[in-house]
Amino acid sequence: MGIELVTFGCRLNVVESEAMKVAAEAAGQDDLIIINTCAVTSEAVRQARQTIRRLKRERPTANIVVTGCAAQIEPERFAAMAEVSSVIGNESKTKPETWAALADPAHGYERVRVSDIMTVKELTPHLVGAFESHTRSFVEIQNGCDHRCTFCIIPYGRGNSRSVPMGAVTEQIAKLVDAGHKEAVLTGVDLTSYGADLPGAPKLGALVNAILRHVPDLKRLRLSSIDSVEADEDLIDAIATEQRLMPHLHLSLQSGDDLILKRMKRRHSRADAIRFCEDIRKLRPNIAFGADIIAGFPTETEEMFQHSLDLVDECGLAFLHVFPYSPRPGTPAAKMPQVKGDVIKERARRLREKGEVALRQHLEKLVGTEQDILVERGGIGRTPCFTPVRVGDGFEAGTFIRAGIRSTTNKDLEL
Repeated sequence: MGIELVTFGCRLNVVESEAMKVAAEAAGQDDLIIINTCAVTSEAVRQARQTIRRLKRERPTANIVVTGCAAQIEPERFAAMAEVSSVIGNESKTKPETWAALADPAHGYERVRVSDIMTVKELTPHLVGAFESHTRSFVEIQNGCDHRCTFCIIPYGRGNSRSVPMGAVTEQIAKLVDAGHKEAVLTGVDLTSYGADLPGAPKLGALVNAILRHVPDLKRLRLSSIDSVEADEDLIDAIATEQRLMPHLHLSLQSGDDLILKRMKRRHSRADAIRFCEDIRKLRPNIAFGADIIAGFPTETEEMFQHSLDLVDECGLAFLHVFPYSPRPGTPAAKMPQVKGDVIKERARRLREKGEVALRQHLEKLVGTEQDILVERGGIGRTPCFTPVRVGDGFEAGTFIRAGIRSTTNKDLEL
């Protein structure tokens, strides 16, 4: 029956899922389902549990291994599910010996293997030869987080910040380029904290410059998400001058209200976010910004929420990821005065509608322009600023085309 991967959550999970598949196949695993979970919201955990039950009904003979952040944080919850064969923590899930032990009945492998993630001090690079289901390749450069935002449970699933040495990162990207990938996306939990734990404490900008210098055949380099207040000077200079570094930044903004930002324990103000977007747009006029914004954080009033709505225009955001606030046990925000559920739902709807308007405005600006498009699977391509384009079935995935944009569907562009 083979190995089936189900990946929830972030791009970092995509990298780790590929590494797990490689390790499981090398160990001779078969009739196996790997569920790589996310814990960012309670809804993500609910969806994972629902998926486990459904897949066990569809493949009753398969062994189901649950891993990822939700499994790391709540192992007992998944271990209590009769459908689950094993629960594996984040530290063990990509190690070849983990999958070799699971494949050997004589090993006596424990059903739950979840260690204390906070004791992990180093990050081993995941040497993925290629990403079979993706045109873009994803490269983990950092994991964990040293910050403690009051709403976030992820540090308890990922541990403290650890970085992959620059040489290992450039080597991995060079291998992916040799395997045919035209684009690499740098991923991590807190990307702009990169390098603080490495000798000499190189920053993200130094890594970006090293990649572009040492892997000249890489056509496109992207960053998955950054904390704008921590962007270093070399990174900003690379955004301004390096055409192979794509003009698209996804920002961890979370709110547009200063008091809410303080209660979230964020490290930027509303003015910081607006100023960053203005400054970068002056340096790279064709850049597009995306952002994460939470609706209904504890104590958020209607006026505070309006500040988040206004921030979409003031920062010129094109892509919005909206998260209805979800209390996570063990976080300080879960103990704060909560906004009513129906209010959270309604604010999330309004924020998504605002995001749809912002996306339409962005798309309309690109109609009539010529774009360099990297073709992906499913008849879709991406412009340098990550905008989706319907290209049809006449182009091979992984190839570049230069074409004029004739129209928009309000969700993507059309040739």
